[in-house]
Parts: sequence; structure tokens; C-alpha cells
Amino acid sequence: MKPNKALSMLGMAMRAGKLITGDEIVLKAVRGRKAHLVIIAQDASDNTKKKFADKCGTYGIQLAEAFHREQLGKAIGKSERVVLAVTDVQFGKMISHHLSQNTEVDSIEQQTGEQGQ
Repeated sequence: MKPNKALSMLGMAMRAGKLITGDEIVLKAVRGRKAHLVIIAQDASDNTKKKFADKCGTYGIQLAEAFHREQLGKAIGKSERVVLAVTDVQFGKMISHHLSQNTEVDSIEQQTGEQGQ
């Protein structure tokens, strides 16, 4: 399996200082409209998902649910992470673009995999 470009971009954003992690810090960035993209782990709790969906919806910040906490942490060189915020517009756009491409590819692979069984 090839490395995921969105995860690679998250690592680049972290090294560039354009990524923040942690519940309260990300919420503060959303409220201050400093976050351009919030990514929440697929295995986050329902309460956490709802909290960030509500806040991002209120402030008009793009929210993506992608990957698992281990994958997010590994991508940025940290331990497990449940929520990340990209604070740079261009990084946010690039990562969002790669996330949407991966979703389409994943769904096609799942469909063909199911048909082959």
C-alpha cells in the first residue's frame, strides 16, 4: 500500500509549524477562526465528534473525519492524536484535496473488493 498523501502533508504542516493538536487548543483556534481545517480521528468518541462538528459548523471551519488516532499521531511524529487543526490556508486546501481524493478511491476499492467476493 502506498503512503497516504494527506498524512504526508500533515507531517509537512507540523514541521512548518502550521498544525496544532489537542482538544482545548484546537477549540480555541476554531473560536478565533485561526483553524482552516480540523481533522478528527474516525475512532474518536461520539461526544468529541459532536463537539467539533458543532463548533466547526458554527464558525464555518471545514471539518474532516479521517484516519485513526494512531495514524494521525504517527504522521506528525507524536503519540496518538484525536484532533488536529491546520492553521495555514494553503496546507488546509492541499490536505483537504488529498482527503477527498482518498475517499473516492477508498470507496471504489471497497466496492470492487465486495464484488470480487
